[in-house]
Amino acid sequence: MISYLVDLGQLVAIFGLLAASLNLLVGYAGLFSVAHAVFFGLGAYTAAHLALAVSPDLLLGVLAAALLSGAASLVFALPALRVRGEYLVIASLGLQMLGSTVFTEAQGLTGGYGGLAGIPAPSLFGWTLESREALLAAALAILILAQFVINRLMRGSFGRSLMAIRDSESAAESLGKNVALIKTLAVALGSGLAGAAGALFAFQESFVNVESFTLDQSVLILAMVIIGGAGTLAGPLAGAALLLLLPAALSFIPHLPPTEIGAVQQLIYGLAMTLLMIFRPAGLLGRSEGGG
Repeated sequence: MISYLVDLGQLVAIFGLLAASLNLLVGYAGLFSVAHAVFFGLGAYTAAHLALAVSPDLLLGVLAAALLSGAASLVFALPALRVRGEYLVIASLGLQMLGSTVFTEAQGLTGGYGGLAGIPAPSLFGWTLESREALLAAALAILILAQFVINRLMRGSFGRSLMAIRDSESAAESLGKNVALIKTLAVALGSGLAGAAGALFAFQESFVNVESFTLDQSVLILAMVIIGGAGTLAGPLAGAALLLLLPAALSFIPHLPPTEIGAVQQLIYGLAMTLLMIFRPAGLLGRSEGGG
């Protein structure tokens, strides 16, 4: 039971980081994306290859994953500079479909549906993190560091400029803000953090394949942000915890067949989203007039 709770805690920390990274785009920049799982996957595959071929060093894997995902995010930044709203959602949907296809077909790099198995336990400063508790502590430390950096950035001039662009891009541009640069940096930072979460996920699972980086995963990450409260620091973490702990709680309900858990889970998700949009449109921890 303890091992199960530790594994669950790891997933909450990893997806908390992932939701926080998407919140940079959705909550602070106003850039809605359903392609975040692509950058999550890039980070996971990067860390997996490094661990299998070079070194299972945790910091090396996380940094390399963040850099590659951040660089690859320019593919998303280009349409983000030209379109907004539903057009950007459509562009991100196309990117998600492209990413899923590449992950599936590039079997020499990703292993396709067979994936990459046998990822060794990560090491940190020469120590192998063999216990699940040690990896949980490392994931929490990275999550706390990321939250600290996000909080500092959003309270500084970059964050104020980003939220000004979110509220009115034309007004921000008239005030002399470099809209293109600020949006590109936001996309790169959010995608880089998603890559870091992917690296942690690869080490946590010791296996990665394309099924973890589909459109369903991107929608789940977006739901975490919206349900928790976009544009807030703690909201995405609350959303991630809620949507990950719910399936675990359902598994303990007596007389509920395991095959029905998924259907019940989707029913609850849909009902929760509907009620939130009616009574708490800003999310559980969201502010009524936008975040800051």
